[in-house]
Amino acid sequence: MTPVLEARGLVKRYGRVTAMDGADFELESGEVLAVVGDNGAGKSTLIKALSGAVIPDEGEILVDGERVRFHGPLDSRKHGIETVYQDLALAPALDIATNLFLGRERRRRDPLGTVFRRLDTKGMRREARRVLDELGIDVKSMSQLVETLSGGQRQAVAVARAAAFGSRVVIMDEPTAALGVQESGKVLELIGRIRDRGLPVVLISHNMPHVFEIADRVHVHRLGRRVAVVSPKTHSMNAVVGLLTGALRMADDGSIEEVDLTTGLSR
Repeated sequence: MTPVLEARGLVKRYGRVTAMDGADFELESGEVLAVVGDNGAGKSTLIKALSGAVIPDEGEILVDGERVRFHGPLDSRKHGIETVYQDLALAPALDIATNLFLGRERRRRDPLGTVFRRLDTKGMRREARRVLDELGIDVKSMSQLVETLSGGQRQAVAVARAAAFGSRVVIMDEPTAALGVQESGKVLELIGRIRDRGLPVVLISHNMPHVFEIADRVHVHRLGRRVAVVSPKTHSMNAVVGLLTGALRMADDGSIEEVDLTTGLSR
C-alpha cells in the first residue's frame, strides 16, 4: 500500500551541523507509528519537516504518493496534517470550544448563506461537544475556560482539535510529558481511539513503556537518519534502546546484531 505520509532522503543543515542526514520515513494507514531517538538524533527536525515548520535542504516529502513541498505549517494543514506540539498552542483564557476552532472560527450566516462578522458561538460549541463526545473526552461544558482544566484535559483538547481537522495524519510531540500515570493512560486511550477511527498517528516519545503500549511500529532515529523500523510484537524494549544508542544495529537480513562501539564493527 502507498504510505499516507512518506519522506525520502531528507537533509537539513544548520551551518556545520547536519540535523537530518538522508532521513527516510513512512507512515501507513490506520497505524500508530512511534518515533524514538536520543536527544540530538534529529527526530524533532524530521517531524518539523513533515509538519511544514522546517524546509529541508534536500529530499522529498510525499502525501498519498504525491510529492508535495511545504513552505510552512499552513501548507501541511491544507494536506490534512495536524500537529500537537508540547506547548499545546492553547489559549488558557479562552473556552474549550474557542480553542478547538482557534484560527478556524466559524461566522454566523443568514438563510441565504451570507456570512456575518459575528462568530457562530453556539454552532462551535455544539460541534466541539460532538467531537469530544465522539473521542470519549469527559468535560463539563464547552464554555469552560482552558485554564481551569487539568494537564490531561488540556492535552485532550489539543488532541481533539488535531483529530477534528486532521483528515490524513495527526502528529503528537511528547503528548504524555509532565502528566501523571492516570492522565497519561487517558491520553494513550485517546490516541488509540483516533487510530480506531482510521486516522494514522505519529507519536514522538521518550517514554518506552508508553511506546510499547500503544504503537504498532517503532521508527528508530539515530544520527540524523532512520536506522530501523521494528514491531513491539517482535522486538523487545531493550532491543529498541540498543538500536537508538548504537549498541545494536539492524542487519541487511532484518536481524539485529551487536556492535563493537570501539571499532564500529559487528561482533
